Amino acid sequence: MSTLAEIEEAVAKLPTEQFSELLRKMQERDAETWDREMEEDAKSGRLDALHARLEQENAGEPEVQLDDFLDQGKFPKTL
Repeated sequence: MSTLAEIEEAVAKLPTEQFSELLRKMQERDAETWDREMEEDAKSGRLDALHARLEQENAGEPEVQLDDFLDQGKFPKTL
């Protein structure tokens, strides 16, 4: 199985339980990749200018306090 089409075909044939497990593993892998990339960007200094800009624009404070944001119902309190 070497092409994307072959992989997609095999995934489409998976029973629901196996598909759910595969999806969970892929989400974990994606999250690990994201974390690693963010860590590398932070260590390399690529995020320094963005961080400085946000600190300056917001005087070190978030534009909307998290509690206020949650109270406005824009984000579910429970999943």
